[in-house]
Amino acid sequence: MYIVIMAGGSGTRFWPLSRERRPKQFLDIIGCRPMLLQTYERIRSVVDDSCVYIVVGKIHEEETRNLFLDRSVNIVVEPQGKNTAPCIGLAALLIDFQGGGGDPIAILPADHYVAKEDIFRKDLEKALKIASSEDCIVTLGIIPTRPETGYGYIERFPGEVDNGVFKVKSFVEKPDFDLACEYLKSGNYFWNAGIFVAKPSVLLHEFAEFMPHFYDGLIELKQYIGEDSFEDKLADLYSRTENISFDYAIMEKTSTPVYVIASDCGWSDVGSWFSLYELRVGKEGDADKNLIDGEGAFFDSKRCFVLSRTGRWVSLLGLEDVLVVDTNDAVLVADLGKHQQVRVITEYLKKHGPKELL
Repeated sequence: MYIVIMAGGSGTRFWPLSRERRPKQFLDIIGCRPMLLQTYERIRSVVDDSCVYIVVGKIHEEETRNLFLDRSVNIVVEPQGKNTAPCIGLAALLIDFQGGGGDPIAILPADHYVAKEDIFRKDLEKALKIASSEDCIVTLGIIPTRPETGYGYIERFPGEVDNGVFKVKSFVEKPDFDLACEYLKSGNYFWNAGIFVAKPSVLLHEFAEFMPHFYDGLIELKQYIGEDSFEDKLADLYSRTENISFDYAIMEKTSTPVYVIASDCGWSDVGSWFSLYELRVGKEGDADKNLIDGEGAFFDSKRCFVLSRTGRWVSLLGLEDVLVVDTNDAVLVADLGKHQQVRVITEYLKKHGPKELL
């Protein structure tokens, strides 16, 4: 079996702490180690290092190699970010080329949090077992605990095919609040964690059917693996490939059997400052649900989150639901409820600058 860790995200919703050169997966915002390293450590007992493939962007190659300096993992460098579909296709090609076409791959995002790691590994091993026994795609579906509008959902057919395993009926987009309430009440929906397990041969078959031009490029690229010209040929292929997620390109269209394992592993995509606040405030917050990472204090304030990595002392007086992120060259002050809109700042900086803040 193989593990593919996708580490090419930009992390724009964690500005100003997250930057193009150091996105979320390289930050230690939960615990004392970067999230990419935590993801690797979560699965290192499942497979040998030689079967771990970490896919990163060119801009993050050096930092990734430094993180794994004493490990024999495979680091795959994408010439540019084109979302998760090309990333998964490239990894499947390389593993298939190494002779692993019949062994399943578990594909994991690099920047998610899992509270119950033993349950996660148990569910992942169950998925790997199913994917090795037939030509199918298996995903982990997170049992929802609230009507969440920030996640996509997986709809299941009634009835288990095995203990905690269901046949997938559909993948659905992020709902509005009322629809999310209906999903939660029905009991037939899971949060989509973006975790997929399948044989490389199955994945390549999917790309042949639904992204034929990209697949043709992969087959042409195969002859250059290990050659000096591989990097240039890969860059040319990516320049001709659309930016598209694996969900859109494959999972919403496939006729291949898809199974979902109901997982209660304490998962979060840590997709915003508010998500991070929610994860940490229970253990680290004060009686008024204020949370501070750094030096400072709260006065007559409630449900506020301060993160300061500058050594400056930050105080909040008479505020509610406020986010403050203090870095050496930029400060963010925002309504904590506007957490999904932080990316408008990075979009502004792209158009108007200063570019060094990106």
